[in-house]
Amino acid sequence: MAGILAWFWNERFWLPHNVTWADLKNTEEATFPQAEDLYVACPLAFCIFMIRLLFERFIGRPCASGLKIQANGPQKAQPNAILEKVFTAITKHPDEKRLEGLSKQLDWDVRTIQRWFRQRRNQEKPSTLARFCESMWRFTFYLYIFTYGVRFLKKSPWLWNTKECWYNYPYQPLTVDIHYYYLLELSFYLSLLFSQFTDIRRKDFPIMFLHHVATISLIVFSYVNNMARVGTLVMCLHDAADVLIEAAKMANYAKCQILCNLLFAMFAILFISSRLGVYPVWILNTTLFESWEIVGPFPSWWVFNLLLILLQLLHSFWSYLIVKTACKSVITSTNGKKKTTSSNRVFGHVF
Repeated sequence: MAGILAWFWNERFWLPHNVTWADLKNTEEATFPQAEDLYVACPLAFCIFMIRLLFERFIGRPCASGLKIQANGPQKAQPNAILEKVFTAITKHPDEKRLEGLSKQLDWDVRTIQRWFRQRRNQEKPSTLARFCESMWRFTFYLYIFTYGVRFLKKSPWLWNTKECWYNYPYQPLTVDIHYYYLLELSFYLSLLFSQFTDIRRKDFPIMFLHHVATISLIVFSYVNNMARVGTLVMCLHDAADVLIEAAKMANYAKCQILCNLLFAMFAILFISSRLGVYPVWILNTTLFESWEIVGPFPSWWVFNLLLILLQLLHSFWSYLIVKTACKSVITSTNGKKKTTSSNRVFGHVF
């Protein structure tokens, strides 16, 4: 185990040339990030998860009730042991051949069996009330952490000059604000990662799982090798659009369609401009080029930038989905028939 730990914490991987872990030990004059600082994130993530449950129960549900959002779920499928066994053990989307076989076995027509599977699949979707409470929790957290990040960063020199992220690197002292910011963000994303396995699984599970893993890896990487300054910029930039999307979801669940459309348009503009414009021009420029010029590359520098590029690929994929959704919404708005219903279905692709 000692050999594995020595290999994992190899200074030649994590730190620039001629820098050792001993150089970054805490002293009376300065405090530096230590890997063991992040151990507290796991119990803190559990605490955040419990706070979420209390928030949804005692704040989210009363707010939903005030907006007349009901807890009624979709219509339940008629109990049937044979179909339930096929649904749970074989497939949730039976093909035509299997449908015909079940039709003969149960003496049901194919359309009735198709309706049963559709209703059974809908049973696994969270209710509108559950979705609203979840979005309200995320909206509250994102609003708080984004506000905190802006208040903290506006006093930081690296917000106005990103080269400050690399001057005197890695001997940049860790401040209380950065330490708190990192622990809270890491704990929150760990709680999201854990809750994916306890919540009802959604169709975007693999993409969101990859996003959470990449985000957690970036937070840990940037903290351990003291790239915390640029890390705070990345976190604050991402939290900005998340506030609007959760607000748009809540408006959608409350059937405030005009407000939902407005918030979604604001979100789309902010997301695409920040993730496809500001992020590569501001963040990737400083991590790839300014850091190369001032500090020079080293092994963990390459891994850190690869994770940032992976995040950029996810941004591009989501931007495509947003533009696709916006185009469908525009087409729907020109169709006078079933306008509201079609709009809700379009927003469902993103929400």
